[in-house]
Amino acid sequence: MRKKRPALAALGVVITLVLAGFAAVDASSSASGATPRSKLIVMAPAAPGGGWDLASRELQQALRAGSIVNNVQVVNVPGAGGTIGLAQFVEVGADPTRLMMTGTVMEGAITVNNSPVALEDTTPIARLAEDYEVLIVPADSPYHTLEDFLAAWRENPHGHAIGGGGLGGTDHLLAGLTAREAGIDPADLNYIAFAGGGEVLTALLSHTVEVGVSGYNDFRDQIEAGNLRALAISADAPVPGIDTPTLIEQGIDVALPNWRGLVAPPGITEAQREELIAIVTEMTRTPEWADALDRNKWVDSLLTGDAFADFIQGDQARVDTVIEELGL
Repeated sequence: MRKKRPALAALGVVITLVLAGFAAVDASSSASGATPRSKLIVMAPAAPGGGWDLASRELQQALRAGSIVNNVQVVNVPGAGGTIGLAQFVEVGADPTRLMMTGTVMEGAITVNNSPVALEDTTPIARLAEDYEVLIVPADSPYHTLEDFLAAWRENPHGHAIGGGGLGGTDHLLAGLTAREAGIDPADLNYIAFAGGGEVLTALLSHTVEVGVSGYNDFRDQIEAGNLRALAISADAPVPGIDTPTLIEQGIDVALPNWRGLVAPPGITEAQREELIAIVTEMTRTPEWADALDRNKWVDSLLTGDAFADFIQGDQARVDTVIEELGL
């Protein structure tokens, strides 16, 4: 136990510094009397370079380019599938100049990490778009099709390592669902969790894992360069611009969208919520956002206000059921 104390102390210092930094930004915002049209702070509850970070910065660019909000900042708060950021976010008070990016990954992390707070503790503003997961292998892999891998996987389920993001996240869920639909007991899944797509890529190229699972954009450049081969995509129908067959097209009845959306802190007024919805809706009509959807192969899925709140409630229940069924 003594050997663990320095590490725990260091972790405490890091968390304290992150909280202090976030509090400083919060104090600055409160002191300025800012409104959502003059200033917005968007939390990406993940490290720079990930999917939430990308979506947050595309949002930032569209809001700026469209002259919708004068000053837009993105703050990264990584850890535990977004639940560290979520825990901070619900404590910032009823501040209408704050938004947090969220999505499917956080729903799984809330359940697997036994998070004391959930998305229902926030104020849902808008679902923005959906992207999809891919199952990928290195270019020199013996698996040229999904069925090639499934045949080998069925013979020795635990003998084939699959790498992806955190436990309970979208990558993990997709691996488990694919296994189950392929006739493999999810309990036999040899899943190795990494901090993000970059680490999954390294593990793939070093052959630490045989198959990787992550968002298409995490691997897009490597796929297009020919260093990776995509075996399947988790969409329910072919995605324009992505030359990869869906799981459904290949006989595996699994579709798993990875949605991105925005929530505000709890306690804001109805008028403040409506203003944030109006800002985000206006942003989605800009040419910059249309370009972001096209470049990132995202599917527009705008849903706002109460309809989005109902969606979150239903989707969280769906994710919880999948986690329970797969024994994750």
